[in-house]
Amino acid sequence: MSHPNGPRTGRPPTRAPHGMVSTPHYLASQAGVEMLQRGGTAVDAAIAANAVLCVAYPHMAGLGGDGFWLIADGTSDQVQAINASGPAAEGATLARYRSGAASDEIAARGAQAALTVPGAIDGWRLAHERFGRLAWAELFAPAIGYARDGVPVSRSLADWTVHDEPILTQHPETAAIFMPGGHVPADGDRLVQAALGRSLQHLADHGARAGFYEGDLAARICSGIGQAGSPLQTSDFAAYHAEWVTPISTTYRGNTIYELPPNTQGFTPLQILNLIEGYDVVAWGDGTADYYHHIAEAVKIAFADREEWLTDPRFVAIPVDELISKAYCDERRKLIDPKRAMDIATVPAGIAYQFPHDRRAPDGDTCYFCAADKDGMIVSLIQSIYHDFGSAVIAGDTGIIMQNRGAFFSLDEHHPNCLQPGKRTFHTLIPALMTRDGKPCLAFGSMGGEGQPQTQAALVTRIVDFGYDVQQAIEAPRWLMGRTWGTKSRNMSLEGRISDEVVRELKRRGQPVQMVTDWNDNMGHAHAIRIDAEQGFYEGGADPRGDGAALGY
Repeated sequence: MSHPNGPRTGRPPTRAPHGMVSTPHYLASQAGVEMLQRGGTAVDAAIAANAVLCVAYPHMAGLGGDGFWLIADGTSDQVQAINASGPAAEGATLARYRSGAASDEIAARGAQAALTVPGAIDGWRLAHERFGRLAWAELFAPAIGYARDGVPVSRSLADWTVHDEPILTQHPETAAIFMPGGHVPADGDRLVQAALGRSLQHLADHGARAGFYEGDLAARICSGIGQAGSPLQTSDFAAYHAEWVTPISTTYRGNTIYELPPNTQGFTPLQILNLIEGYDVVAWGDGTADYYHHIAEAVKIAFADREEWLTDPRFVAIPVDELISKAYCDERRKLIDPKRAMDIATVPAGIAYQFPHDRRAPDGDTCYFCAADKDGMIVSLIQSIYHDFGSAVIAGDTGIIMQNRGAFFSLDEHHPNCLQPGKRTFHTLIPALMTRDGKPCLAFGSMGGEGQPQTQAALVTRIVDFGYDVQQAIEAPRWLMGRTWGTKSRNMSLEGRISDEVVRELKRRGQPVQMVTDWNDNMGHAHAIRIDAEQGFYEGGADPRGDGAALGY
């Protein structure tokens, strides 16, 4: 039952008996539900929804990006995971990128930032081969139509186009699509992406391997961006395959929380939950100074370990099991002073890497979404092109924006996340899934690099500890400890709906408080689906900070 005192904006949770899809754009949610109604699985629905997001939310998702999956198939107590993040090109060497570089950082925009293979589409292939029921081509019909005929510009896309106008204008091919006639579009304007529509049609007709990684489309992508400085070659595309991986997990008050292992930051929310499980969260009360303070301190501790270690585990032996162990987190919890905030920049890692190195916090935009079907399968999926509009480079005549995820590699050879050919970079993308007694009960997640593990902690505590329904948990005021987009300072951003007295007390404890708007886009767009086994319904929630909807049937 919903908590009577939970926050409300007038948007109720969506409840339906047969299936549910929740995404940050209503047309993507609709496309997913359409696949469910045709007899498709949650995986079919998720692929169709993701394809539409590549068209309707092109500043956050795209064929040129990466993705990660968690899938509970409803017939066993196993949770399965896909890592669909691409590695650095064979030509992406330290020598190449150090040549003329002014620092240990790779430029975030431009073709040189497009140095990793897009992995998302091969993740779609893996999931569909194992769990799909509808024909591959059928999944792309809605996205192809919206690209060819036009999609209404959402508020988020309009706002981010304004924000990125100086970047987009440096890339005429990109600006021609998203700023037609040189003007920033308004909400509701029609955005036509004919070239992207042709690429989607090619992918639908020929499949993931021949249609994207091993054929003409890969050649045109590499030719288009190679002339501008990208090291990606068709051989990099052909060599790449997404992979099934074993998820990592911890428990929180009798529930098991699943995340992706490195190269994602999945161990970070698990650490946060382990740290706060040692407190009486209910006694604090939701939205109190104690609640925000303790979770912010837990975030600082988890981020210290994340920034010390996170990279591709094929290149660095990351002590994941120890980092997410209850005993380790019990010891780390001793750093938390209930009355005084730590400086996030000086929190030590609990286990030191072999070489000292500068720590760097990530940025990033993302699309998180989830789906569930009539047979009990539930999917938690996240997909991204990293920064808003990724590298800002359109790959030749394909209409595809290339991700800039590889720009997060370090050029310091002693850094655990240093650039190496074939290596996957530190990834913020983390879908989450919760089970109880071996049965899936919640798929959840959010966009926003630094914010993803924090929002996951907010959703878990508000659903498990405070009894909120998924919509109440999503709508409750949120915080962001760390950097927001385009800033170097690592403040504690608080939504304006948090009371003056709570803000005053957090400042008194030394938290670096920065107030933002009541419903702030930088807090991320969270989505969730809960299984109400008692009533036989799926309960879906969508974030009013975005343009999405939870739709069911």
